[in-house]
Amino acid sequence: MSRNLLSLLFIFLFTFFSSHVVYAQVGQPESFKNGVVTSADQYASEAGLEILQKGGNAIDAAVAVQFALAVTLPRAGNIGGGGFMVLHTQNGEVNTLDFREKAPSRASRDMYLDEDGNYLSEKSKIGGLASGVPGTVDGMITALERYGTFALEVVMEPAIRLAEEGYTLTHSQARSLNSAADRLREFEGSREIFIKPDGSPWNAGDQFVQRDLAETLKRIANMGRRGFYSGLTGRMIVDEMRRAGGIITLRDLRDYKSVWRDPIKAEFMDYELFMMPPPSSGGIVFKQVLEMLHELNIEEYSLNSADYVHRLAESFRRSFADRNYWLGDPDYANVPMEELQNNRYLTNRISNFDPKNASSSEDISHGEFNEYEESDETTHFNVADQYGNVVAVNTTLNGSFGSFVTVSGAGFLMNNEMDDFSAKPGEPNMFGLIGAEANSIEPGKRMLSSMSPTIAIKDGKPVFAGGGAGGPRIITATLQNFLNIALFDMNALEAISAPRIHHQWLPDQLYVEGLYFSEDTIHNLTEYGHQVQKIGNIALTHLILIDPEGLMQGAADSRSYGSVAGY
Repeated sequence: MSRNLLSLLFIFLFTFFSSHVVYAQVGQPESFKNGVVTSADQYASEAGLEILQKGGNAIDAAVAVQFALAVTLPRAGNIGGGGFMVLHTQNGEVNTLDFREKAPSRASRDMYLDEDGNYLSEKSKIGGLASGVPGTVDGMITALERYGTFALEVVMEPAIRLAEEGYTLTHSQARSLNSAADRLREFEGSREIFIKPDGSPWNAGDQFVQRDLAETLKRIANMGRRGFYSGLTGRMIVDEMRRAGGIITLRDLRDYKSVWRDPIKAEFMDYELFMMPPPSSGGIVFKQVLEMLHELNIEEYSLNSADYVHRLAESFRRSFADRNYWLGDPDYANVPMEELQNNRYLTNRISNFDPKNASSSEDISHGEFNEYEESDETTHFNVADQYGNVVAVNTTLNGSFGSFVTVSGAGFLMNNEMDDFSAKPGEPNMFGLIGAEANSIEPGKRMLSSMSPTIAIKDGKPVFAGGGAGGPRIITATLQNFLNIALFDMNALEAISAPRIHHQWLPDQLYVEGLYFSEDTIHNLTEYGHQVQKIGNIALTHLILIDPEGLMQGAADSRSYGSVAGY
């Protein structure tokens, strides 16, 4: 049986046995000529489409989507968080924007340890002390000023309208608000916005109005970054942080700047990929894994066969060991960028691969370079326009609903990104990731991230934009989406629907989407020595594919609720 036929068989079985979840029908997705948006929310996708139809480009539309998500996806969409953007312009320029949050100036290395050196994990997750200085607003304005064509007040119109007039809650949105109600009640600003006055649960069909947020968005639209990082909103942020035990100051807000960085570049088959550099770990891991898979001749194996999964898992294991030790904010830590991407180094990293035996993570540490000195809660969206502009954006509050602290009078949640630092090297964060010195806490430093917005080019034209939500699983899920296209010639719906696996070095577990792998495959992986754990969904992704004629396909992961809008 050919690899393509076998891949389609896997997808058929995956879809057939997944009746407990509403999965998109696997088939030929709709194609669009003029533009397409994929995001986690219908209102946000429609906001981006509205800007495209008015004549805006993909960057204009992306900014509209981000601000709309801050209204309609409060658990992850945000103005109180941060993220990363990868973009390809119509003239062929590729650039990456880092608008990741930063540690406040009063942050300290041991701020989450007690007097005996014990890690107080809740302090880095809940309440004001968990928040880094937010970067989303500066990032959107910075991208729009360099590459957009519309004024800020124009691209923010849909978000302001959604906040001021309200929108009708879906079942998913109501359930999300209700699931966080107990924590949100702990903070006055959050109670006022996200809890009904009578304490009853939200229901599908309820109208959700956010007038305080609408006024905040208007200040941003009228005043730019001054409407958020200083003035009334800035004072509201600082006052709320003081009440909730946080340490962000007005100077921290005024000093925040997003950063344009050179992308990580990788080649795989006929594709050239562009990804975020540190403090995102996605690009380095992505490139390392692709190089190791090339060494292991991954193209010779059938989709999600035991041998295919074994090679993926062993590559993931080695790259995450490097990620957790070496990576951090390159403005503060000495990140060995060239060495981590060196082909000889990566060939050596995978040289001890055994085709019939899994490695032990106890025996796989980070790599050394002496011989090679020659040189979870996040959201993702993509936008492509008819001119050749493509944008991939990952943005986050970190945990669902971030720190649970809403800025009173301003109507938006603050992040809990400080948990992404290595609060105590060797202690796992909320995603089970164990960091090292490179990601320790320092004032002004950006915390390491797994967000992985990615754009791939073939024959000089963008053909793929993708990313996802789900902590470290973002990296592995986005990479598997790309491999499904590059190796198995899948369309957008097939690529995003195929079953996934995940390995992150520690804990030493091979996670598989349990319902969609045969018992024979799991048995073989166990025989190889993998500690296989069946789980539900591995990440939530969104992607765009563009064919040689310029027709665009969008796919929003049917593992959750997402939206594609195009014309």
